[in-house]
Amino acid sequence: MDPILLITHAHAGGGDDRSVEEATSVLREHADVEVCQTTNPGELDGVLQRAGRRTLVVAGGDGSLHAVVAALHRRNELGAQPLGLIPVGTGNDFARTVGLPLDPAEAAHALATAAPTPMDLLVDELGEVVVNNVHVGTGAQASRHGATWKERLGPLGLGLVGYPLGAAMAAVRPSFLRLRVEIDGATVVDMDRQVLMVAVGNGASIGGGTEVTPGADPSDGAADVMVSFATGPLDRLGYALRLGRGDHTRRDDVLTFQGQQVSVVGDDFWISADGEISGPERRRTWHVEPGAYSLLVPA
Repeated sequence: MDPILLITHAHAGGGDDRSVEEATSVLREHADVEVCQTTNPGELDGVLQRAGRRTLVVAGGDGSLHAVVAALHRRNELGAQPLGLIPVGTGNDFARTVGLPLDPAEAAHALATAAPTPMDLLVDELGEVVVNNVHVGTGAQASRHGATWKERLGPLGLGLVGYPLGAAMAAVRPSFLRLRVEIDGATVVDMDRQVLMVAVGNGASIGGGTEVTPGADPSDGAADVMVSFATGPLDRLGYALRLGRGDHTRRDDVLTFQGQQVSVVGDDFWISADGEISGPERRRTWHVEPGAYSLLVPA
């Protein structure tokens, strides 16, 4: 393998020093490895500045991968070298989608024989990127609550519990929105119905394995879109149960689409993009950049 620059984040979700050390030991059996820990975007930029031609490997979850991809995209360096991922985050949803082992040491072994695979990227009109999934409505509300609990419980090793706690809080007091959803310039959902949530998926799952856009493939050149109209109490319960099984898209009050550009317009809404919360917004558009970068993926 080429020399590796292993990037870790001091506050990566469910990661721990021992997991990173085990993965690093495995990687050092195959290549020269330098480990750099970052705590903020400025430090990350400094690390990337001196990366040279080394393979960049991210030890973290979706948020850590998002940070590195976003920084490289901003620097116009995203396609220069393939990226590797060691999943030591809370949910590790993108790792699940691409078939990476969730055990850090096993993932490090897999990287030794992995092949660069082109990966799509979602980019909005502000230049912000989405690696895995972006959603608005109750899903984003749950993420807002979940992020708070993840921060509180993370030091106790219970960060993953934050997501179901956030979902439970959002279920008690859900937010319904009137939104217009446009895909490739055509209106597929208008404001005549209240919406529970809209998800735009490059990857399949969020929150540690909940497959909100189960058919999403980050290498097919298209985004998967899921819209839920399950606003009644019993409808929400049924939707939640089937969402947990990954077959919610079979419900009559759920619509699915694919496209290269997705716009959401309407009531003030919050956004959860790879777990990063922003808003409120009245409009946001994402487009697919096919094969924007390469990720080392097991054969």
